[in-house]
Amino acid sequence: MQLSPSAHTDTFARDHLPPFDQWPHLEFTTDLLQYPERLNAAAELVDVAVATFGPDRPAIRTDSGETWSYGELQRHADQVAQVLVEDLGLEPGNRVLLRSPNNPWMVACWLGVLKAGGIAVTTMAALRARDLAPVVSKARPAIALVDHRFTAEVETVRDSGALDLAVVPFGGPGEGDLTALCAAKPGGFAAVATAADDVALFGPTSGSTGTPKITTHFHRDLLAIDATFGQEVLKLTPDDVVACTAPLGFTFGLGMLVVFPFRAGACVFLVESATPTQLADLVAEHGVTALATAPTAYRQILKSGKIEKLRGLRVAVSAGEHIPRSVRDETEAAIGLKIIDGIGATELLHIFISAAGDDIRPGATGKPVPGFRATILGPDGKELPPGAEGRLAVIGPVGCRYLDDERQAGYVVDGWNVTGDTFYRDQDGYFFYCSRTDDMIVSSGYNIGGPEVESAVNTHPDVAESAVVAKPDADRGSIVCAFVVLVDGVEGDAAKAKEIQDYVKQQLAPYKYPREVRFCTSLPRNPSGKLQRYVLRQHVEREQESA
Repeated sequence: MQLSPSAHTDTFARDHLPPFDQWPHLEFTTDLLQYPERLNAAAELVDVAVATFGPDRPAIRTDSGETWSYGELQRHADQVAQVLVEDLGLEPGNRVLLRSPNNPWMVACWLGVLKAGGIAVTTMAALRARDLAPVVSKARPAIALVDHRFTAEVETVRDSGALDLAVVPFGGPGEGDLTALCAAKPGGFAAVATAADDVALFGPTSGSTGTPKITTHFHRDLLAIDATFGQEVLKLTPDDVVACTAPLGFTFGLGMLVVFPFRAGACVFLVESATPTQLADLVAEHGVTALATAPTAYRQILKSGKIEKLRGLRVAVSAGEHIPRSVRDETEAAIGLKIIDGIGATELLHIFISAAGDDIRPGATGKPVPGFRATILGPDGKELPPGAEGRLAVIGPVGCRYLDDERQAGYVVDGWNVTGDTFYRDQDGYFFYCSRTDDMIVSSGYNIGGPEVESAVNTHPDVAESAVVAKPDADRGSIVCAFVVLVDGVEGDAAKAKEIQDYVKQQLAPYKYPREVRFCTSLPRNPSGKLQRYVLRQHVEREQESA
């Protein structure tokens, strides 16, 4: 495999890519996926948008009433690039750590880094120093652009490791703030002519299964996700107003809040934080037409009685976790909206299996979006026939390339990206989610998918949310253990536990019911909102060891 001549004078990223023989197969099978050798993704996203849709078209709005046009976004991104190059000495290929909630300057920083030929290392504002430390250690950024409210953790990591890391705050007072430095720049920065296969993004994985890995993505990859899911499934228009609860440091949020809307000339509605019920109010108040959030949010909006607030949506996307069929059915019955389900991965940057509109099949996640193909692999690595459960494997224009990580060999198998999810496909090529590979519970010889039990528990009217894991058991090998968060005002006691158990027996095969129900006030989630079942598994395993 040959890479194009790089524009990076700092060759760190290419030097630490996995060996070519560990790469997944890459395929560019549609007209939309053909790219020139030189390509700067940020220029394609903002400069092309200005040229196509005009500088005055709204690009970003916030819940505080702030609005940036595409022309203003372009100017601020160019100013960031000028500060990076002229004041901070950025060389093409240098890494720049970004840390901020979802706000306009975070978007400008991300675009400015790429225009300057740098590599964006996106992190979430909710991460703490111990979460940031391994990312910084591995990515070795030279500069950190950080919302002024969130600099302390980055400075702690810098100081504890004695790193030469320039931490520049933005959005605050003072002459040293990035916004003040930008104000002294004229804008009009000519984007570095990076190679289409130069690395543009280091995306740390969410760490839902342990220590995060660093995924690497090229400039062309950022456009490829729009050429596949964006244009083929989501189909935004310039008149859309797009909201997403995922942070920009999470690739799902990056796609929904930067790549897809800017390629379409749409307007992004940024919210730093909101509960699901607050989100519903904001969607109605600000005329949001396209919403992307997690299944938990849709479920809580339904239970709060605010589903009518989503009636103005043209399109709704659910990702991050499998959405229960009941949530999709109830939403469609209430307001006629068909929620688009999708499965993606940080390793592949965004969604690769999905369906929209009349192509949605009840219970199915969908089909591979144009540009991707998928199959089901058995334990021996061979493809399984329709109806058989196995490991989901995917090939497309993007794929897993961990930064200097031995776990690369576990994710890529014979050219396939093997995601760690258990699926089956039907005769028509629709893929149906079963569980994460590590969420399968084997009890008395039965294979029980934890998410299936969760979906049943969550439909109980007194349950806000739940998580189901395996608990070691001497007689059965494992039993189903449910951690349950009840709605406000409901008491968790033995009677309520039995009520939930009996309820699940009526919904599923009786052997699948949770033999143990534990009530808790919250469930462990990582900063991107993903449920951390492994934390609960470790908890019950430690209990067993100490018993």
